[in-house]
Amino acid sequence: MDRRAFVAGTGAMLLAAPFVAEAQQAGKVWRIGVLSPGPSTGPFSSTLLQQSLRELGYVEGVNLAVEWRNAEGKTERFDDLAADLVRLRVDVIVAIVPGATLAAKRSTASIPIVMVNTPDPVQLGLVVSLGRPGGNVTATTLSADLSSKQLELLKEAVPRAVRIAVLWNPDNPWHPLALKGAEAAARPLAVQLQILEARRAEEFDSAFEAMTRKRAGAVLVLADPLTAFHRTRLTELAIKRHLPGMFGTRTYAEAGGLMSYWAHQADLDRRVASYVDRILKGAKPADLPIEQPTKFELVINLKTAKALGLTIPPSLLGRADDVIQ
Repeated sequence: MDRRAFVAGTGAMLLAAPFVAEAQQAGKVWRIGVLSPGPSTGPFSSTLLQQSLRELGYVEGVNLAVEWRNAEGKTERFDDLAADLVRLRVDVIVAIVPGATLAAKRSTASIPIVMVNTPDPVQLGLVVSLGRPGGNVTATTLSADLSSKQLELLKEAVPRAVRIAVLWNPDNPWHPLALKGAEAAARPLAVQLQILEARRAEEFDSAFEAMTRKRAGAVLVLADPLTAFHRTRLTELAIKRHLPGMFGTRTYAEAGGLMSYWAHQADLDRRVASYVDRILKGAKPADLPIEQPTKFELVINLKTAKALGLTIPPSLLGRADDVIQ
């Protein structure tokens, strides 16, 4: 652990000390279930969430137990893993992606579910409304319009692109909504979309071959557990095919993707921790309005831009939250 991480961790522990002491006196250990498509590392890191909970007084091994359930990339396992968390009678389930939220909802109508990265929960049938969810699901949501913004930024980076490929997974419950958002944005941008699907990693090569045949000028990869697991391979394919790519969370840009645009992860985790805290203190999910992130993060990888022979417009670079050299 480096010095900055040690100091930050120590400060958080000192801030949390009064709350921890009070919780220890009460003798209550809260149990939180986390339903994730992957391990608590990489794009599904639990570090920020645990830090946010610690700042609110919940320390693992003291007054908090975390039951992490990892689908190992096999999202069809979500139902069994969610049922396991229900059997353990956890106090709250944190569902990391839409498929996890839907599986948790199918498994319980009583245990509170705090969803993350789940766009348009009303359309997905998870809640009655954003203002009053009316059930056991609440927390943060992402709008399907996110894909519109991603497409606009990609077009700004590659203004000469007249055809942009969109890689999606039909098994992802929010991708049809995201496609509609991208299609709506394509018309005013005067670009034609080439829609390509991939349910398995084995389909990536053929999808990129199809992009080359149709002379796509760029590619938008919709965020998904499948693409997150294989982000390095996807970014390598994009560079190999000379395709500037827009991706989801910053982990894609760190893996070599040209650009990423998504909700700011630290801010998102703080919001999730706040919902968990309020629920553990007695608030009902049905009465907690669902929030949309207000902070988003644009990351540009200039090393990849150079490999593609692409010059990023200064106006776009100036708006980037982070630039990878």
